[in-house]
Amino acid sequence: MIRKITQHYWRRRRGGALWFVPDCCGVLCAAVTWLLVLFAVFVVTFVLLLPSGGSVHAAVHGLGFNGLAALALAAHLRTMLTDPGAVPRGNAARRHGTDLQLLPGQELSKCSKCCSIKPHRAHHCSICQRCIRRMDHHCPWVNNCVGERNQRFFVLFTMYVSILSGHALALCGYHFISCVRLQWTECSDFSPPVTILLMIFLCMESLLFLTFTAVMFSTQLHSICSSGDQRRHMVSVFGGPPSLLWISPFAGLKLPLFPWKRPRRGGAEFSV
Repeated sequence: MIRKITQHYWRRRRGGALWFVPDCCGVLCAAVTWLLVLFAVFVVTFVLLLPSGGSVHAAVHGLGFNGLAALALAAHLRTMLTDPGAVPRGNAARRHGTDLQLLPGQELSKCSKCCSIKPHRAHHCSICQRCIRRMDHHCPWVNNCVGERNQRFFVLFTMYVSILSGHALALCGYHFISCVRLQWTECSDFSPPVTILLMIFLCMESLLFLTFTAVMFSTQLHSICSSGDQRRHMVSVFGGPPSLLWISPFAGLKLPLFPWKRPRRGGAEFSV
């Protein structure tokens, strides 16, 4: 009975306003994440690939690396701007008790901090100041909680960043060997000291990102697969039967053409 009620609330709220957590530390960490990814794109494109003179190697790896970067940043945005499954604030107040249609004597778990009904596996986040359904953790690098509705995008973000980091390390190794063979002539449009410095920074960043995201990716997959019904849990996280849409951060994206014409809804259960 309780599960049906909370699911009804979320079906009616999915067309709500854009989700954003106004946390200074989280916004700074998210901005740093974007800057580091864009720095990697700059070094790979303008230091490692373009000086090769438009070869097939540069074209293939340039398209692949920039495509992975675009997918990683799109997954980051979807994770940051998607409501993770926040329980409506104040819906456990006595004045809303008649809207819950509870059976006589039925009790609910209530959060004392945000005065909301606390569903099973929901936890209160002190940063989002809301109870989050199936909350995994609050990640400052995406400035959001990882919960019921955005865990898929977080998994994709960690997957694409780990692949991107491994790709960058491989390109750095290949470019370093090529520059040594050419004695640092015609291997970069930058001077040898600047090229070496940029490559060192890229390698350090890639090693750090690869370690962090690979661990997070494996942890998330283990958490998903360790549930009782693995297939059902995978479908609930990634949505629908197994398909290529599972690895797309754009799947299910709906951009309203006329957001200002969206009808307003009243009631405490619709507040964000």
